[in-house]
Amino acid sequence: MEEDAVKEQIYTIPLRDAKNAPRWRRANRAMKIIRKYLIRHMKVDPDKIKIDKTINEMIWERGTEKPPRSIRVRAAKFEDGGVEAELA
Repeated sequence: MEEDAVKEQIYTIPLRDAKNAPRWRRANRAMKIIRKYLIRHMKVDPDKIKIDKTINEMIWERGTEKPPRSIRVRAAKFEDGGVEAELA
């Protein structure tokens, strides 16, 4: 993260709702849940969020059928309204 972040926060995002999706779509659903959570908590538009590839790799680590139950994310909101998220 860069030093010009206005607001930086660590979130524990629950991903248990990904279990409601079919087994072969659970990792995709988990990524959508993370994006939706950050939109709600950081109060930004969907196109302003950048999710680091380390989050994606952790979600897909055990395949599409078994994403983790929760994930810790460090999110930083910048002056221009953009949000960057990475693993905490």
